[in-house]
Amino acid sequence: METTTKTAKEIYLDLKKNPNRARFGFGNKAVLVNIDPQKAYTATDEFITAYETDPNQVLYINQLSEQFRKLGWPVVWTHVAYMESAEDAGVWGTRTDNENSLQNIKFNSRRSEFDDRLEIDPIKDVIYLKKMPSAFFETQLQSLLVWHQVDTVILTGGSTSGCIRATAVDSLSRGYRTIVPEEAVADKHESYHYANLTDLLLKYADVLEIKEVVSWLDARLKDNK
Repeated sequence: METTTKTAKEIYLDLKKNPNRARFGFGNKAVLVNIDPQKAYTATDEFITAYETDPNQVLYINQLSEQFRKLGWPVVWTHVAYMESAEDAGVWGTRTDNENSLQNIKFNSRRSEFDDRLEIDPIKDVIYLKKMPSAFFETQLQSLLVWHQVDTVILTGGSTSGCIRATAVDSLSRGYRTIVPEEAVADKHESYHYANLTDLLLKYADVLEIKEVVSWLDARLKDNK
């Protein structure tokens, strides 16, 4: 095992600068999966469980979502919420039991609500309730992607070390090219955030700057005119 005195952020930035790193690349058609951008994780002025990495994250998510709608490509939003008894939280909900615990994100609570800044189309967009980290786990996401014949999955939201990573691994495992726009994902601490961006970039996904993802979508829009 290699050892280092560098921070997780320094390791990520070094890897990012490597011009020889291989990519999976974009495919022909993509889905945008916005993972759990709900108040439990975005309202930093209200909930201790919330976090922010890039202050423009919500703006980027809205921008990508609008581009996808213009292309006629699927936009998916996921959120987590549990029964009052928390019996549907499984073992994931057994470590702690206080007001900030995962299993206490209850249905119809403020913690379960999507961030008010998000621009969600209630007619065109797809919303899935999930109980576990991956957006693929026991949701209809897989069948949606088959129906829409997509080959590329673009992920936003959080957390980078949790639900983003879990979904990216499942996405790759299902044969999809997976893209993570760096500025559109977030985590509680920069160490977790950058360590997992490094691992995603090395193994499971292309971690790209938001401007590159936006440019690719703009090019697809021009092709469709």
